[in-house]
Amino acid sequence: MSHEADAAGAEGSVTARREGAVLRVILNRPVRRNALTHLMIGDLVDALTDAAADDSLRAIHIRGEGDDFCAGADWVAANDPGGQRPRAGDLVRRIPHAAHRVIELVASVQLPVVCSVQGWAVGFGCNLALAADFTVAASDAVFWEPFVDRGFSPDSGSSWLLPRLVGLVRARRMLLLGEKVSATDAADWGLIHQAVSRPELDDTAERLLERLASGPTAAIGLTKQALIFGQHATLSQSMTQELFNLELSCRTGDFKEGLEAFRQRRAPKFRGR
Repeated sequence: MSHEADAAGAEGSVTARREGAVLRVILNRPVRRNALTHLMIGDLVDALTDAAADDSLRAIHIRGEGDDFCAGADWVAANDPGGQRPRAGDLVRRIPHAAHRVIELVASVQLPVVCSVQGWAVGFGCNLALAADFTVAASDAVFWEPFVDRGFSPDSGSSWLLPRLVGLVRARRMLLLGEKVSATDAADWGLIHQAVSRPELDDTAERLLERLASGPTAAIGLTKQALIFGQHATLSQSMTQELFNLELSCRTGDFKEGLEAFRQRRAPKFRGR
């Protein structure tokens, strides 16, 4: 499972490689702060789609190469005045299958997704980090939604993610005023999982990935699905969904191992099955 370009220059690349049961996804265009081209977004969609169907994976890690996480989609390249003007309705046709599909996949894939963020996380890059299950950021990281500052309205889930994570007042500050949010404030607000010093970033993410990748993968995936379902459901509907998920998770080998470990008063050894 690999989508690699010959070089990570102006064109950039997205690499997706396995390390044990963890899929490592790297946004690799550091000369442009990992701003994503159409091709890179397509490769990201492909990597996440493949991961969703791979029963041997147990976690996904997304990070940016170099000093930044991701400066968003490359609107300069997409709207090059020297190129041919897109047809009317181009965004409505294309983005649901590109940037929006990435956010949907990160949120819905039944594997835990961890993002490591350093430097800038801007626009689509910010929303990618917010859609992950756990985002760990270096203390010098900055989260920014500059859509209105650039003269257009938000996309890639900003208006859904932000109010649910930090409330309407802070969502307005980020979306209508374009306020930049430091990693420390992002963690304090509940926008991300944790802010740490830059030297601690890799080790913190690895400890989190190790814990998630050694957990009961089916139960984690079903819990993730239930959390998303509950964002637009009543209490009664959510509890009904929980029952269906419970029925499935109770049929796994990890459920049996969890009970046996409890009886024997030892730590469980889950296999993700």
